[in-house]
Amino acid sequence: MANSKEIRTRLVSVASTRQITSAMKMVSAAKLKKAQDAVLQLRPYAQKLQEILGSLSNSDNEGSSEFTREREIEKVLVIIVTSNRGLCGAFNVNVIKQAFQMVQEKYSNQLSNKKVSFIAIGKKGADFLKRRNLPIYDLNTNLVDKVNFENVSTYASGIMADYVEGKFDRVELVYNQFKNAAVQILRSEQYLPVAKAVEVKKVGSGTSTNIDFIFEPSKSQIIKELIPKSLKIQLFKAVLDSVASEHGARMTAMHKATDNATDLLKELRLQYNKARQAAITNEILEIVAGAEALKG
Repeated sequence: MANSKEIRTRLVSVASTRQITSAMKMVSAAKLKKAQDAVLQLRPYAQKLQEILGSLSNSDNEGSSEFTREREIEKVLVIIVTSNRGLCGAFNVNVIKQAFQMVQEKYSNQLSNKKVSFIAIGKKGADFLKRRNLPIYDLNTNLVDKVNFENVSTYASGIMADYVEGKFDRVELVYNQFKNAAVQILRSEQYLPVAKAVEVKKVGSGTSTNIDFIFEPSKSQIIKELIPKSLKIQLFKAVLDSVASEHGARMTAMHKATDNATDLLKELRLQYNKARQAAITNEILEIVAGAEALKG
């Protein structure tokens, strides 16, 4: 058993750690509310815009936009959205695992030919890619620290320009989608080219619903104008989702760490009391033995 001084030192250390984790939990809880409101307000608009563009792309036989045309896939870009800081459980690790699983399943040939590059939005993703000596096309740590549409829009425009120039034939997006403070859903989405919508079928009929709309201006003009906006919104939503998920994951992780520290403190206090009692008993025994020796 450790002596009283060692246990007392550990008690001070664990108490200090518990104070830090408790403070981090409260900070994350405060930030989570703002991030959660932002992503929940944007999500319906982004989803509906994606549905409209997917439906338009289904009927766009002419391939009027460079963002909807399918190409032979040679070069792949994977955008990984992580955080700049740790202490958020398996938040970052899960995104990285999901990205590699997706690449191995869908782009194994391109991966073996070293035709897969990565964009790391967030420092933790970049650190992992550097340790693995994987090609980092770009690193951006500002988007998750200061989330605003202008910054994300500018960054998305650069990715779209690179795609149009033929630097990549397929762009994938991997991030954590926010569900609640304790649950994050791993998402892997095709970013470019814009994926066509799945046909909607009537319940119980087995027939697809085909509705003819009259477009003004022309369908091709609508596609050209809306697709860049949709892609910017899609990336912005992914960053917002990731930031909200990060705060939720950190709040949960710090809550568990605080509880564990509390349990450890109880155990250490019990050990300290036992060690103190044992020391007192030894001192009493020594005094009694000394007194007996003097009598003799």
